[in-house]
Amino acid sequence: MKLQGIYPPLTTPFDRDGEVWKAKVEHNVSKLNRTGLSGYVVMGSTGEAKLLTHDEKVRMWEWVAEYAAPDKLLIAGTGVESVRETVALTNEAAGIGYKVALVATPHYYKNLISSPQAQMLYYRAVADQAKIPIVIYNWPQMMGIDVPPEVIAELSHHPNIIGIKESSGNVSKVVQMVREVKAGFNVTVGSAQILASYFAVGASAGILAFANACPYACISIWEAHRTREYEAALDWQRRIAKAATLVTAKHGIPGLKHAMDLMGYYGGPPRLPLTPPCPPARAEIEAAFTDLRG
Repeated sequence: MKLQGIYPPLTTPFDRDGEVWKAKVEHNVSKLNRTGLSGYVVMGSTGEAKLLTHDEKVRMWEWVAEYAAPDKLLIAGTGVESVRETVALTNEAAGIGYKVALVATPHYYKNLISSPQAQMLYYRAVADQAKIPIVIYNWPQMMGIDVPPEVIAELSHHPNIIGIKESSGNVSKVVQMVREVKAGFNVTVGSAQILASYFAVGASAGILAFANACPYACISIWEAHRTREYEAALDWQRRIAKAATLVTAKHGIPGLKHAMDLMGYYGGPPRLPLTPPCPPARAEIEAAFTDLRG
């Protein structure tokens, strides 16, 4: 299975009472369906998955599957701390129609499970029992554990592990992985701020929070790369660099949701303990998104 192009990890819309809002799921997905996005990731970190109950996760998987266009690949975020629950969530998502699972590295007991041997054991145990292929999710800034390229190269030979989402922002690490993994293994990335550079060194896809608010800009970088119009890719990269940084690294999910509201999607409030951006942050985001198309 090839993962190519742009996949937004969808945000979770909440109403004023903090309930997951089906009508706004339909609004966002129906609008994104009209773009050239390759598919959707549902219940990743951008979807505030850590703050949702099991039943809410399942509802989000079901609703997105209901509204997604047939040509969009559905990827479920299923990684939790234990192998047992991760496998259960993965296979539940498979039953709903998801084709791939994005599995985050367990990190709560990091002093006990940060070794390469423990990481390989976790991913192999999940992959052995999963009914759909899995993609490793590595985000060391958040998880406090960095899966090294050597481990990824070794895991790339497992028949049910088809790729990695590398969100470290380390281009040289992506270069090493592209060089060392098994042929056909998908090296995808999670940083819109340097997306053109990632594509230039061999990444196959972007799983980008920024694409929730500005899918066309992200798709334009991918298409420019695909057609070898590298100057155009760099031009788009320069246009989005500040805005992408503001709604990921600086203001996070609350900032991204505010940007979505600006761009014609529904962002709405985050779930507590996350809080909406303060007025100066909103003003900063609004200025950065003035000339961008939703």
